[in-house]
Amino acid sequence: MADNVKQESSSPSAWPAPTASSRFVSEVVAGGAVGQRNPDEKGTGVVGLLVLIGIFVALALANIWWFVFAVGLLLSIVLHELGHYSTARWSGMRVTQFFVGFGPRVWSVHRRSTEFGVRALPLGAFVRIVGMNMMDDVDDDDEEHTYRSKSYPKRMLVITAGSLMHFLLALVLLSAVFTTRGEAVVLPGAEVMSVGEDMPAAGVVEPGDVILSIDNRVVVDGALGDVVRSFEPGSAVNIDLERNGVRSTVAATLGSNALVGGDGSSAFLGVSTVMPVSMEQRALWAAPWHSATAMGDQMWMSVKGVVTVLNPANVVAHLTGDDADPMTRPTTLVGITAVSDDVGQSGGFAGVIELLAYLNVFVGVFNLFPLLPLDGGHAAIATYERVREGRTRSRYHADVARLIPLTMAVVAMLAFMFMSGLYLDIVNPIR
Repeated sequence: MADNVKQESSSPSAWPAPTASSRFVSEVVAGGAVGQRNPDEKGTGVVGLLVLIGIFVALALANIWWFVFAVGLLLSIVLHELGHYSTARWSGMRVTQFFVGFGPRVWSVHRRSTEFGVRALPLGAFVRIVGMNMMDDVDDDDEEHTYRSKSYPKRMLVITAGSLMHFLLALVLLSAVFTTRGEAVVLPGAEVMSVGEDMPAAGVVEPGDVILSIDNRVVVDGALGDVVRSFEPGSAVNIDLERNGVRSTVAATLGSNALVGGDGSSAFLGVSTVMPVSMEQRALWAAPWHSATAMGDQMWMSVKGVVTVLNPANVVAHLTGDDADPMTRPTTLVGITAVSDDVGQSGGFAGVIELLAYLNVFVGVFNLFPLLPLDGGHAAIATYERVREGRTRSRYHADVARLIPLTMAVVAMLAFMFMSGLYLDIVNPIR
């Protein structure tokens, strides 16, 4: 990354007037629209706002769980931007816009020199802070109120505040769920849901049994299949299980996957299982600690999930039908909202709130990836600038223009992932 030094007194005339293409690039790099409505302009789009409200009412009438999830998601988006807005104002930065949605302006109002409003495309939200980088054309009088003029700690606080709000919201939501409904704790073994007829397990294992180990090979996280396949077909084994709270050992002879149309090379037991869990209610004072631990696990899973999903080979495999693993496919809010109905039906209000909490963790982690136009990209630039300043504290400004090709590539990749995920969510919903 190249760097550039900008004198604080440099004239605005040194920066060319933005063209249509450069305005688009500036909005992508800065993370928000450049155009702002004049405070004296008549007409605030109340009709458009009423239409959007009507959409939420229709959603509530169609499916209550979709409505709960959508409202929770909207709250998450607003809190993300509120994090940026409040820390920017506290840091002395000028905030010109606070919008939910992108595209054409539907409704807006001015308060304290900031335009608050709603735009037509519900794909996110943005807060526009002046002077996010050296590409922003700012009047001399406003330079001291720009993002780029502030200290490194203030810039890092402002740019990471959105993700911090996601993590804080997730902590609050999970604490509430763990205190009321309880935390799902994974138990040892694999719980048997059904036993196939004429299968090796028939007459030996019953639905409701929890298989703990086979010949002392322990079943971890419900992965019974991995243990079974570690034996040869035809092996005589002892199965340690728990039935109605009593532990016992039963004998069985494993078959092969030829029983279900396989090639006969793998051992087969003939049961369907789930991961056994127990709901353990947490005390009010202990719930935040357990929530933070669960969030830590989810953060690590989110990092691995993002890396996996962003692999173009996985996306192509799903589009061609060669991969059906839901853990490797891209998805959008359409797919997640559909899942919220199933979660609501099985887990109720607490289940949907827990889903929202983990979604907030994922979004918070994803947003910190060090790529523009994500917040993590701005944080990476601020860190690079601070490193280049060294002990001299002479202010360096990164030449963000050199990052435009990479930024446009990231935008194109995200657009491809979004369109692929939307297509899959419509034609092949997650079950």
